[in-house]
Amino acid sequence: MTVRLPPVTVERWVNSPPLTPDDLHGRVVLVDIWEYTCVNWIRTAPYVRAWHRDYADLGLTVVGVHAPEFEFGRHAENIDRAIRDHGLTHPVALDNDFTFWRALRNDAWPAKYLFDADGRLVDRWVGEGDYERVESEIRRLIEVRAPGTPLPPVSPEVTAFVTTGQPTYVGITPETYLGADRGVPGTFTVAGDWRSAGEYVELAGGTGELALPFTAGEVNLVVDPGPTGRAAIQVLLDGNPIGEERGPDVGPDAVARIDRAAMIRLVADASRVDHLLTLVTDQPGFRAYVFTFGP
Repeated sequence: MTVRLPPVTVERWVNSPPLTPDDLHGRVVLVDIWEYTCVNWIRTAPYVRAWHRDYADLGLTVVGVHAPEFEFGRHAENIDRAIRDHGLTHPVALDNDFTFWRALRNDAWPAKYLFDADGRLVDRWVGEGDYERVESEIRRLIEVRAPGTPLPPVSPEVTAFVTTGQPTYVGITPETYLGADRGVPGTFTVAGDWRSAGEYVELAGGTGELALPFTAGEVNLVVDPGPTGRAAIQVLLDGNPIGEERGPDVGPDAVARIDRAAMIRLVADASRVDHLLTLVTDQPGFRAYVFTFGP
């Protein structure tokens, strides 16, 4: 059965007027289902930007469709900042009600759907990797659309990926949700006055600690600083202020300063042995949602 590009019925568009299947007819279309705090999408974003950069003038339209995993992802100011922070200049559709998500029968972040110039689905990819296959299919469909189209070299981003390959995630700590809906008892501990909600744990007052045993080279955390819009978190690794292993969002003083709801990078290039990460904050209303990991 032929699957066709459904109507993009969404709440709002950024970087473009609303686009319909008729508007996109005659263009190769790459739909990128994304969520701005999803580490797996964040890792794919450079490739999506590269394909827009290299092929938009040759017949490709990239449509980023943002579907929020958490409630704060529905707020316009958060999405607009994320679009700027990630340098997205292609059309972005905000699918707050998951209408387009359901029309595609999608079930994951990130996911990519590639449609030919007649609006027929050609292929689908879920998660990270396969970038060389995606770009190869984009190039093929552009040539089918307009035979003889001069194509640029394969993007430097994909060339570098092919050279280095996909890193392995075997043996690292799995994604760890903290809220009551998806949290697994025993995967983390808290000290202080915390309350548990469906999506997150929240510091009610005083000083709170959040401790996580892990095995990974990289640790990230999705957070919301709370009602003041700002929070400071002291980051300890194995009981000491984090040093050389600090992630890009942690300062030399071992403190992560947060001014938005986002994914923050706490640990980078740690040894692949058992560690204990401890976070300390005194910001009432601070919320922690999910830890993610990398090799």
